[in-house]
Amino acid sequence: MSCDWKKIRVEEIALDSPHAMSTGPFGSAISSKFFKEDGVPVIRGGNLSTDISSRMSDEGLVFVSKEKAVEFQRSLVRSGDLIFTCWGTINQVGLINDELDYSEYIVSNKQMKLTPDPKKADSLFLYYLFSSPIKQAEIISNGIGAAVPGFNLGQLKSHVINLPPIVEQKRIANILYLFDRKIRHSRKINQTLEQMAQAIFKSWFVDFEPVKTKIAAIEAGEDAEGVTCAAMRTISGKTDDGLNQMQTEQPEHYTQLKTTAELFPAAMQDSELGKVPEGWDGSCFGNVIAQCKTKIKDRSATVLSAVASGQLVRSDEHFKKTVYSKSIEKYLAVEKWDFAYNPSRINIGSIGMYKKDELGAVSPVYVVFKPDVEYRWFIDSSLKLNKTKKFINTLASGGVRQSLSFNDFASVPSVIPSKDCISIFNLLLEKLETISEAQINEINTLTNLRDTLLPKLLSGELSVDAVDLKEEN
Repeated sequence: MSCDWKKIRVEEIALDSPHAMSTGPFGSAISSKFFKEDGVPVIRGGNLSTDISSRMSDEGLVFVSKEKAVEFQRSLVRSGDLIFTCWGTINQVGLINDELDYSEYIVSNKQMKLTPDPKKADSLFLYYLFSSPIKQAEIISNGIGAAVPGFNLGQLKSHVINLPPIVEQKRIANILYLFDRKIRHSRKINQTLEQMAQAIFKSWFVDFEPVKTKIAAIEAGEDAEGVTCAAMRTISGKTDDGLNQMQTEQPEHYTQLKTTAELFPAAMQDSELGKVPEGWDGSCFGNVIAQCKTKIKDRSATVLSAVASGQLVRSDEHFKKTVYSKSIEKYLAVEKWDFAYNPSRINIGSIGMYKKDELGAVSPVYVVFKPDVEYRWFIDSSLKLNKTKKFINTLASGGVRQSLSFNDFASVPSVIPSKDCISIFNLLLEKLETISEAQINEINTLTNLRDTLLPKLLSGELSVDAVDLKEEN
């Protein structure tokens, strides 16, 4: 550490104003009965996280009226303010900045705020400092309370931090910010890819838009070519001029689009689920999935116990177990593209697809099933529909301790498209998946590099001059 770094208490860097460090309102003063459709947003635990790249989320906000907000002047936060969780996940740290949707927020009764003096401390530097492993561990280890950990305002004020000169703070924060900006950009790309995949799935297999367009074109007296062109417009979102341009400039894409449009039927038929496209099956998931009960026995595998973003993963990325002892020899094998879920936690968890090449293993209480190879992306997309999620939750039985058997899951109603249409859908999803995997690899690389640099930069062990990063436009 350089000699110009100073140890200082947090309360010494707070802005010289009455409410620079304060807690949120009492719970009863800002309870749900005061929530409105709009107004001043209230920050709750779900808007913060322990993820360094996620400084604050505007998702799921609740609001109070502007008149009500006036009562909580000490609890208002604006750009540059830091937010800390007082109870529960006490290592959550948030930062209000100009990237958010609102210029002003109120912290809840389980949070507290810090408004730094910009002449003494850079807000972004402080955010990274409190998000660093050392400070995170310090906050957790000094938590008060037993069942619910606490971190109070007095503790925050007395925290001792190492601060370099303000210019150095800004340079360090900017280096770490460049990593986070790239990480968030890659995440946004993946969110867009996911939205694209779900939009295609819903259009083709839920709303049957290409089929309905063909039917409408036939009723309008269009010939076979006109019917196909109508479906091509629906699938691509292009006008006739756009299709003509594609035919001239991208003949291969035009041919592929035309082939896709021709695969969709031009009529509907009756089924158990009502009207469905001709040649498609209106039945249930059970027609394209099968339960798997293969035991691990003496094989080595990665133990899986969590679902994140629809994927079956290790609850701890560093937790790997060799399945060999008698106590776990009955674990169920999970291969790539299998799905699994805990039947007693279907109401709070999810059903996850396994995407790793290495063999996985889950507790024998889990349900494991394998979709027909052509329908794996179809099942995965179906499970992301709110309609499907709600229906699955209604199937779970058993009162307080809900449970969803494989037979229950297999009975979920679903239109099963023809294999021809599914094959085209799979090609699109696999292309999107390839792009997504590249983004995930980029995120992991950037995250590892940032996490390596972060403690060294924040402690002064590594000089900012030793880090050569070029900011991309």
